[in-house]
Amino acid sequence: MPRALPAPPPWLAHALRAQRGPVPWSAVTRGALAAGPLLLAAVLSGRTSLGVVAAIAAMLAGINDRPGSRRVSVKRLGAPALAGAAGLLVGTYAGESLGAVPLTVLLTGLGLIAGGMSAVGPVASSSGTHLLVGAAVGAGMGLPEAGWQRALAFLAGAGWLLTLRLALPTPGSLTGDFRFDGERDAVAGVYEAVADLLDAVGTDAAADRRAALSASLDHAQDALAGPRLRRHASSAAERRLHAQYAAALPLAEAATALAWAGQAIDERAAEGPRRLAAAVRDNSGTGPLPAPRRSGPALRALDDALLRAAEAFDRGEDEPRRPPARRRGARDLARAAFGSGGREYGLRVALCFGASAAIAQALHHTHWYGNHQHWYWLPVTAVFLVKPDLGPLASRVLCRAAGTVLGALVFAGFAAVLPRPEGLIALVAVGGALIPVATRHFAAQTAVVTVLVLALVMVGGEPQASAGRIGETLLACAIVLIVGHLPMPGKRGGGVRARLAAAAGAAHAYLGHVLSESGDRTERWALRREAYRTLAEARTAIAVSAAELSALARHTEGTDHIAAVLERLADTTTACAVHLDDSGHLTPRHARQLGDLLKELERGEKRLGLPRHRPTTLRDAENTVHVAK
Repeated sequence: MPRALPAPPPWLAHALRAQRGPVPWSAVTRGALAAGPLLLAAVLSGRTSLGVVAAIAAMLAGINDRPGSRRVSVKRLGAPALAGAAGLLVGTYAGESLGAVPLTVLLTGLGLIAGGMSAVGPVASSSGTHLLVGAAVGAGMGLPEAGWQRALAFLAGAGWLLTLRLALPTPGSLTGDFRFDGERDAVAGVYEAVADLLDAVGTDAAADRRAALSASLDHAQDALAGPRLRRHASSAAERRLHAQYAAALPLAEAATALAWAGQAIDERAAEGPRRLAAAVRDNSGTGPLPAPRRSGPALRALDDALLRAAEAFDRGEDEPRRPPARRRGARDLARAAFGSGGREYGLRVALCFGASAAIAQALHHTHWYGNHQHWYWLPVTAVFLVKPDLGPLASRVLCRAAGTVLGALVFAGFAAVLPRPEGLIALVAVGGALIPVATRHFAAQTAVVTVLVLALVMVGGEPQASAGRIGETLLACAIVLIVGHLPMPGKRGGGVRARLAAAAGAAHAYLGHVLSESGDRTERWALRREAYRTLAEARTAIAVSAAELSALARHTEGTDHIAAVLERLADTTTACAVHLDDSGHLTPRHARQLGDLLKELERGEKRLGLPRHRPTTLRDAENTVHVAK
């Protein structure tokens, strides 16, 4: 028999892995209508340089144009656009008035701020990236317009794509009010995930299905809780979706309790949630739902939840309902930005951005660029490379280098044959359309962005620069690799430990509320969502860290075990909540598993040096509920 090939190292496996899914035709359409038409309008009006800035902003916004509700897209696209315009404004005036050394110090300080911001969450991370990209472009791309004009052009470019996102209907999603097709798809996905979990009860696939259900609930919560002018939902269609999401929460709770019990259930149990999912997508009533057997607490909870969901679907929601927003106050955000994870990442971003800006200016002043007047490429490349959102460090470096080489070579071929500027403008439009598909792999995204940016700056008057961009990208890769392995103040792996500590705190808060026998189910479901969401964030950070080179991965060894304990603790807490609702007491199995998990968690936190939370012990449980003997 032929010998099996050895498995590739984790960082290489990550680099070879791409996301799969249907082509997002609506995003492709928006991309085609964004950067290219903006650049064409600017060229025709004689404001080519401002058109280049607007097209760059539209391109960056296109990278953030992901599936979701229109309301969420306002924050997902708008916040980074504002940060990018601010960075462009600061970078432009600083580049005009400061020398190389003070400018480098200023850019390094911006890197420290942006890195700390990035630890708060995905939108803050994107905003921090846009802040630094704008600052580098403003300081390193010499344009005739004043800084405020560039900033307005940047906002106009991003605003144009956001306008397209809000105004254009999604193809194939014209049921009901098309403004809420993103919310409708997200809520339907929750019911489908509940059905998938019920199908997997008693099998090895249950754990993965439960994680998929948690991700669907997070997506729906975000879709419904986007920014709004009014405190409550203002339309009947939106209130109906909020009611349908609320009706899914007890279903998800019951399904999780059934998965925890691990006993196979009737196949009919999943039919009800699937019919509810179809009713959400079709904006219709549910009709009769098959009832599961009421042979246990979790099955009775599932049957009750199905009945309440059917009533909510048929009745709708007459009263305004507050959006199910995630509860994170200013203190939580500050703790994330200035905690160990934010400080570690902020220092690395500051060093990478500052060093790349200093080297880029030195090369520029020594005329390494030849006739080129711009030096922004090196620091901008470093900004994207230093982001852990895009995978392990070695994987990011490999994908960035390969994507840049491919994109530069492709552009060199097009530049030799395309007419100017009309051919290059068409290339920009095609590149904008390809971005939503290319974001599934960092190398593909890099290749498309490289072609698009080189075409933009060539329309703006810069000569062909493919060879120089390849050299600068390889230099940025070296800088980020070196800085990524430098020792930092404090304990390494701070970002992973911070997220794991947040997940542990949320799990304890959830368990404490359940054992208090509070009748506030809305609070319980909110705490449950926070426990599972923080756990998913910790799992993602742990997976990225485990795929790093061994010199970096060793700093977070053992964290995956703590995450697994927290996951079992959250599932057990959910099973306890369902059983307490049904009978008012815990079984010996519940009590035994809670005690074992809390002890194991306490040992793990001590071993890894995580912040110690006040443990919720069985004595606390015995003081509030009767533990069956």
